[in-house]
Amino acid sequence: MSTGTLLAIIIAVVVVLALAAVTVSLMRRRHHLRERFGPEYERTVEGSDSRLAAERDLRQREKRHDSLDIKPLPPVSRDRYTREWNSVQEEFVDRPQDAVHDADRLVTSLMHDRGYPTEGFDQQTKDLSVEHGRTLEHYRAAHEVESLSNRSQATTEQLRGAMVHYRALFDELLSDGGRAQPARS
Repeated sequence: MSTGTLLAIIIAVVVVLALAAVTVSLMRRRHHLRERFGPEYERTVEGSDSRLAAERDLRQREKRHDSLDIKPLPPVSRDRYTREWNSVQEEFVDRPQDAVHDADRLVTSLMHDRGYPTEGFDQQTKDLSVEHGRTLEHYRAAHEVESLSNRSQATTEQLRGAMVHYRALFDELLSDGGRAQPARS
């Protein structure tokens, strides 16, 4: 076998191995993103021009999230938030619209105290998506009803649903990923 033929075979094998390594790396990265973001992965891919652009966005969210100082709440703060949530739930009976606004305010305050920036709903959802992707649809649904409520267009049933949705995110934020007990009503 000539040197040229041997060199061509070696180069072809190296190229195939490099392509295989890149493919495996991309598959691992994709699997990691799917696991970490849950349903938010598919939502981001569907809303993006391409899967690669969506995955780039998700990696940027991870990078930003890693730079944040997200911390668990001390027990005293958890207890205070639990009491406040119970008050908001009680308020719903007489003033459902006010209760939904207060639930939104309370969730935002809890996010802030945990270390999440609260500079706007879109950024909040991106920051939350890294650790709370499975609960994020609850937050979006609650926020949508809260927006309707601001225009006096939400029904009592929609407001009740918003409270349930806010509660899902509230419990997850309060529990610090399951390391503390969620609020009890």
